[in-house]
Amino acid sequence: MFLEHISIIETQWKSELPVVAYRKPNTNEVISIFQHDSALHQVSDFTEKGFVFAPYNKKAPAVLIRPDKVFSHEFQMRNFKFDTPNFGAISEEGRKYHIEIVNKGIHEIENNKFKKVVLSRKIVVPNHSSPIQLFSKVLDSYPNAFCYFWYHPKIGLWIGATPELLFLKQNSTLVTMSLAGTKKNTTTDKPSWGKKEMEEQDMVTQYIAKQLRSYVPDLSIGKVNSIKAGNLWHLKTKIWGTVGDLKLKNIIHVLHPTPAICGFPVIEAEAFIKRNENYDREFYAGFLGELNIDSDKTSHLFVNLRCMQIKEDSAFLYIGGGITSGSNAQQEWIETVHKSETMLNMIFN
Repeated sequence: MFLEHISIIETQWKSELPVVAYRKPNTNEVISIFQHDSALHQVSDFTEKGFVFAPYNKKAPAVLIRPDKVFSHEFQMRNFKFDTPNFGAISEEGRKYHIEIVNKGIHEIENNKFKKVVLSRKIVVPNHSSPIQLFSKVLDSYPNAFCYFWYHPKIGLWIGATPELLFLKQNSTLVTMSLAGTKKNTTTDKPSWGKKEMEEQDMVTQYIAKQLRSYVPDLSIGKVNSIKAGNLWHLKTKIWGTVGDLKLKNIIHVLHPTPAICGFPVIEAEAFIKRNENYDREFYAGFLGELNIDSDKTSHLFVNLRCMQIKEDSAFLYIGGGITSGSNAQQEWIETVHKSETMLNMIFN
């Protein structure tokens, strides 16, 4: 029974022992990985086996939860309404600061410093819900996303649902994607996309393709599709090819961070982010997932978007958006509000 599964996860977390529970996109299977002790294991060269949790800063060490015990159960989804409750007053100071740095970013783009920059912000709200309850709501709300509950006593507790694949490597095959563009899901119909979103999506696609072509001679790029994640639509393009015996750390090096979470060119955009975001992203916009699992050493990694960090009676939500020459600062602010709504719904309902 899934309730027993959830109870075991809760016992591990309350015993201050590392645990991760997750469900892959478009599946009903929740997999849990338990580590028997509280040791903090760091990834050295990505040949390790387990579940990796890596920060946005690629120079900082990634954390590994070792698979001392693994089991899974089927999860039956329930309906979760996306009605927006009263979340309380939006911080006017936070709104003004985000609009200010977005305008700075647009100004730098107009001056040809870079073509795109991804700017994010952190929301802190009171939380009186059990993290286990929040994880169940995440599973209900994001059937098309990678949903997870991650805890290590030396790092903390994170919960999230990300629509963005970093890559899947299985034997000699590599599959990745570009993801950009955001629209609120107001109907069941796929949205119409504007020039700004299509250009942003193409920028991410072309960057990933360029990074991979020297390693993947048979690289293929699929058509642009609309996908739904929670209350939002995004643009997605599948990219795939053969990598042979290319080392995993080399693939990660060329793909992380992508323009979808940083900007383009990456070095210039990252420098702007460090000067202006005014907070540490920590594990937001990093990556996580299965590392060298099974006999074929499958690695299935996702970018850590739509996530929250739980600290005592507070929840820290992380949200961002891509800024290009076609951006409007007020609209970019509204986009971050829309991106926060589903997670806030879970906390306040």
